Amino acid sequence: MLHKAWICLSPPVFFKMRDWMGQPDFQLNSHLSTLANIHKIYHTLNRLNLTEDVGQDDHQTGTDDIVGPEGMEKFCEDIGVEPENVVMLVLAWKLDAQNMGYFTLQEWLKGMTSLQCDTTEKLRNSLDYLRSLLNEPTNFKLIYRYAFDFAREKDQRSLDINTAKCMLGLLLGKTWSLFPVFHQFLEQSKYKVINKDQWCNVLEFSRTINLDLSNYDEDGAWPVLLDEFVEWYKGKQMT
Repeated sequence: MLHKAWICLSPPVFFKMRDWMGQPDFQLNSHLSTLANIHKIYHTLNRLNLTEDVGQDDHQTGTDDIVGPEGMEKFCEDIGVEPENVVMLVLAWKLDAQNMGYFTLQEWLKGMTSLQCDTTEKLRNSLDYLRSLLNEPTNFKLIYRYAFDFAREKDQRSLDINTAKCMLGLLLGKTWSLFPVFHQFLEQSKYKVINKDQWCNVLEFSRTINLDLSNYDEDGAWPVLLDEFVEWYKGKQMT
């Protein structure tokens, strides 16, 4: 599921093509200041079959030009990250991308202008800055909340459990010591989806509850999901 999620994040502007579908080598190195340039980029990509026209009913983007999945692996190679790297989620957040798997040209234009990047090298040099945003609690919370809406199917109010587990691993797997057992709990639980209230409370739980769960208040306002996790974990420790 995680591979499916990130393999689709295909940027429309900055990546080097090497013999892609028989085309000669070239660098799409554009300035993001004029609509004419954006259209030129789009038509170039269109000739390489790297864009799609997605209607409003499919991705709620109207008639905007959409760039699809094919360029992702090459793009990640050029900027030196794996497709499943969390920095790609931060980049999507900076672009305010609305649909996992698709970037509109307007999203890319807005995001790259904000980052002041008009070449692959400048974007590559911005990766440390993007990663640093995860170390700021306020920004991390915004990215975490964004990830829920970004990853869910737009006709659903909740996130399916497999996608949720992957995204939680991406965001909390390296910083929350209890994540491995929480993941194990989700694996054996009855839950098929996670709603946004549960999603947000998992972050709050990870930030405020001791590793031994000693300060967990069973009479607090936690969702039932977390009550059940605490009960399951305590039972597991006793066996």
